[in-house]
Amino acid sequence: MPDAIPTPTQDGPLPPWRPLLRGALERQGRSPQARWLQLASLAADGTPRVRTLVFRCWSGAVALDLLTDRRSAKSGELNGKAPLELCWVLPKPRCQFRLRGHRLPLAGEEERQALDRHWQGLTPTGRALWGWPAPGEPLQADAPFPRELGEDAPRPEHFELLRVRLQRVELLELAGHPHRRRRWLADKDWQEEWINP
Repeated sequence: MPDAIPTPTQDGPLPPWRPLLRGALERQGRSPQARWLQLASLAADGTPRVRTLVFRCWSGAVALDLLTDRRSAKSGELNGKAPLELCWVLPKPRCQFRLRGHRLPLAGEEERQALDRHWQGLTPTGRALWGWPAPGEPLQADAPFPRELGEDAPRPEHFELLRVRLQRVELLELAGHPHRRRRWLADKDWQEEWINP
C-alpha cells in the first residue's frame, strides 16, 4: 500500500468503505494489482475510454491522487468536473471496488505543492515516463525514451495530477455464493446499502 507521499489533512472522518478497501489492499499484498486502477471516462465524441493508472495516495478522506501526462487525451477528457469511474479489481481477496466521482480542480500554490510532492516521491524510473515523447503521437525511431530521470530533473510542465473526489463507492465480494454487493453514497452520508450482486 503506497504511503510514501504524505497525505494532506483529512477532510472529515473516514467513510466506512475506506477500512474495507485498506483491508483488501493489504490482502492483495505487494503485487502490482494493489496499485492499478482502471479509469473510465468519455471522449469528446461521446465514446468510452478505459485506461489503467497507478494509485498514488489518498488526499483526505474521500479523494485520491493519480498522475498523468497533460499531453495525453485523457487530460482533456477530464477537464472541469467531468464524471468518471475507477475500477479496482483485487484478485487475492476476490473483490472489486467501483469508485465514482469527478476530478477536483486544483490551482495556484495548492497545485504546485501537490505536484512537487508527487514528483519528488517518484523513483528515477517512474520519473522517466515524463521524459518520453508525447503519448499517442506517431513513433519516431530516434526519439529519446530515457530509462531514468534523476532527483535533479525538473518537473515537466506536462506532469499532471488527477485528484478524484469520490461520490459513490460499490464493493462486490466474489467469494461465496451468492456474491455480496454493497454501496455507499456521499449524498447519503456514506450509509451502507446492501444490493443484489
